[in-house]
Order: sequence, then C-alpha cells, then structure tokens
Amino acid sequence: MRKSIAIDMDEVLADTLKKVILQFNERTGMSIKKEDLLEKKLRTEYPEHVNHLNELLLERSFFRDLEVFPDAIRVVKRLSEHYDVFIATAAMDVPTSFDAKYAWLQEHFPFLDPQHFIFCGYKGIVATDYLIDDNPRQLRAFKGKGIIFDAVHNQSITEFDRVTSWQDVERYFFGDE
Repeated sequence: MRKSIAIDMDEVLADTLKKVILQFNERTGMSIKKEDLLEKKLRTEYPEHVNHLNELLLERSFFRDLEVFPDAIRVVKRLSEHYDVFIATAAMDVPTSFDAKYAWLQEHFPFLDPQHFIFCGYKGIVATDYLIDDNPRQLRAFKGKGIIFDAVHNQSITEFDRVTSWQDVERYFFGDE
C-alpha cells in the first residue's frame, strides 16, 4: 500500500502572503514588506487594520489568482507518481474561498484527483502519513509525520522537520537521485 501525503495550499503551494501584503498595503496606504512580518502576523501586528484584512480575504475571487511557488507543480506531480497526494486546506478559516481554491487547484494541479481535495479547518482529522504545512498549530494536531514548510511566521519552530522550498521537499522524499 502506498504512503500518503497531505499538502497545505496557502503559503505551501500558493504564495498567499505576497498578494495579502500587496492588497493590504493598497487598502491601508502602508508599505509593509514580507521581512517586516518575521515571526508575526498582520492580524496581530496591525489590529487597527484587521477589517481591511478581513475584507480582502473574504472576496470570493481572492484565492483564484495566487502565484504558485517555484517547482511546486513539478514536485507534486512527481510525488503523486509515488504517493497518494491530498491537498488539505483550512478553508473553513475563510469560507468564501472554496470556489476560488477549488478552481485554482484544478488549474495548477490538474493531475490530482479532485476527490483528494480536503477543505477543512482542523487538520487533526487528516489521516495521511505526512502533512506538509506552514502552520505549527495544524502540524501539532496532525497524528502522522509533520513537515513544516518555511514561512516568515514560523521561523522559531524547531519541533518538525523543515523544508524551505519545493526542491527541498523533493530531496526530503527522494534524496539526491
């Protein structure tokens, strides 16, 4: 029986933060950069602008045109040839995102079975062998082997194996073939 891998979407497959920062800056007149958010989140650092953040995330099309991280498509395709691959996205955090996330996944990962798209909140229910995620809270809830995908907000987390790119993911699962 093949092993299985669940992969988060936002900040793992998709560069969500890039678009969030761009639109947040446009709405607030600020000039925040990714580096300004080291070990921080916009929501907690700028509570006076949380309404702007909520508005942009709740737009039904927000998640539709996110950039794919370099090498993600190629490596996920390779993983899918050796593992059962699932996409597990915490879409319940932004319930208006379902349609856009589904369309984005179908566009960029057409080789994956849509029946393997898991729209959830709590990833402790995901029963795969591995979970690649940027969120330490989700990884702590997961019962299999958690792998943290590098992001500005999780730099101090050391309890999981860390991957910093999709090339790193490829080396993690396939070595230096």
